[in-house]
Amino acid sequence: MGSAEVLPVGRRVAYWRGRRRLSQKVFADRLGKSKSWVDKVERGVRSLDKLSTLQEIARVLRIDTAALVGQDTAPVQAKRHGDGVERIRAALSRYEIPLGKLAGRPVLPVERVLRDVEYAWTTFRHARYPQVVDLAPDLLINAQRTDVHDRGSGRGPLVEAYRVTAALLVKLGDAELAWLAVDRAMLAASGDRELVAAAAVQLGQVLRALGRAREAKPVMLTAAYRIAPPVIEHGAPVELSLCGTLLIQASLAAAQDGNESAAGELLDEAAGMAQQVGDGCDHHCTAFGPTAVDVARAAVAVENGDTDEALAWHEKATTRSSWRWLPVEHRAAHLLDVARAYLHSGDVGNAARMLTEAERTAPSEITHRPAARDILAEVVRDPRAPTTIAKLAATLGVG
Repeated sequence: MGSAEVLPVGRRVAYWRGRRRLSQKVFADRLGKSKSWVDKVERGVRSLDKLSTLQEIARVLRIDTAALVGQDTAPVQAKRHGDGVERIRAALSRYEIPLGKLAGRPVLPVERVLRDVEYAWTTFRHARYPQVVDLAPDLLINAQRTDVHDRGSGRGPLVEAYRVTAALLVKLGDAELAWLAVDRAMLAASGDRELVAAAAVQLGQVLRALGRAREAKPVMLTAAYRIAPPVIEHGAPVELSLCGTLLIQASLAAAQDGNESAAGELLDEAAGMAQQVGDGCDHHCTAFGPTAVDVARAAVAVENGDTDEALAWHEKATTRSSWRWLPVEHRAAHLLDVARAYLHSGDVGNAARMLTEAERTAPSEITHRPAARDILAEVVRDPRAPTTIAKLAATLGVG
């Protein structure tokens, strides 16, 4: 298409109409529009605000809708991370430690593995999932080997390596493999109540992703009350953060299982702990605080089908000054929940707006999460969808 690649939509319509040797009058007749309407569109005086109109224009011009929104090459499918996930699977399938096969690779010091784990978590929290896919296999192998040589100090980094891997795999839609990773984390953490609580956070995510919400809730509550301080008012921030986050996981599981009242009660309990901890902390990568609880309330409301309540909590959370303190992946995931809420209410325009905002916040949240692509596909199929979402859908081959 050459220089036409940078043209606005109206000029693209004119370009392709010319290529098809159609006059404005003939083109207008085929669309069921007036010649004046076509002229205004091509001059940019009138915007194309409905995806259904854009699709009809593309049909008449015998081109893909993507050509009208600036994506004339073949759609770029979301990267499936097949090779990377298989490397993670291979790393989780190695039994060289119990079999005593440790030769051939240097054992890294605990401090180095701890730095690598912290870097992987930071990368994940910034929603750079492809980079974490690349990091995870070696991280797992190195953490396993280091733990053998230093059973004391090496256990923490090993648990965290399994945790971040499980969190990543949930994002990528491979809950079964995530279950293997988090099961390893729970076993490695045994005997250390703080590490068990930290690993249990990802266990809750994995069980919910597997549709095992009913099993998840009691497990989360057991883990939460095991780490809870004897007197909540005197609890250490790390204990309160882990306990509160596990209560959030239990609440989400209860909502998924249809127990609306239990979900609300658990969030109320978590909210009291969040007030003590405050915002801006991230103990064991939980980002727990009042804003995180508000975000969780919105997610529970979406699960309960209460759109008005979900949007009210969204408004409260995002107008807090601490909203920007939440990790990027946490914010983007919340925006996807809000997009679901708008879809439930039939508000396709605002659902598209939330998807666009999520993509701006964390592109990988849209590009690499199957759940996000499902929401995008549902939005773009609706004839009322705004044209602003069409380019993103075309880029990802969603429709």
